[in-house]
Amino acid sequence: MNEYIENYLKEVKEIADKVDRDELCRFAGFIDKLQRDNGRLFILGVGGSAANASHAVNDFRKILGIETYAPTDNVSELTARVNDDGWDTTMNRWLQTSQLNSKDALLIFSVGGGSQETSLNLVEAMKLGKNTNCKILSVVSRNGGVAKELSDCCILIPVIDEKRITPHAEEWQGIVWHMVVSCVAESLSMN
Repeated sequence: MNEYIENYLKEVKEIADKVDRDELCRFAGFIDKLQRDNGRLFILGVGGSAANASHAVNDFRKILGIETYAPTDNVSELTARVNDDGWDTTMNRWLQTSQLNSKDALLIFSVGGGSQETSLNLVEAMKLGKNTNCKILSVVSRNGGVAKELSDCCILIPVIDEKRITPHAEEWQGIVWHMVVSCVAESLSMN
């Protein structure tokens, strides 16, 4: 067990050394502008990333005062949409009802970023985001998938070991949003 833990922490450090600092600064800049312009933030994720989205909603709302939502937080609406419309359109239909617009931003939490085979609900939501000219931000791993292609800012979590892509991707979602929220909060307190 000691060897596994040492190795895991070594991988976390290696990711920290490799993550793109310029892209992190751009991400913080987008959130700062969103807050100043009174835009809304919609955080989308499935599985563990949905749990991260729910937690992140609290921080963006409470600490930065940004109107923020995660479609997966309303299980009644989510399951009704899945039942009536199918999984692939659940999030974009939710965003249409929320009247997503160019002042808003989507934040995508995903291990792989979506493709034609996986996370089609995220892909469809990002397509809607592009059509409404809202900003798309993402924290993803692997090759970034559709999120990397469509995002205005993409934090790509480097793959260090194929066996631990998911835990590293999901832990770094938390590191990134906590870092950005704290960074923007500090910046706002100085002005």
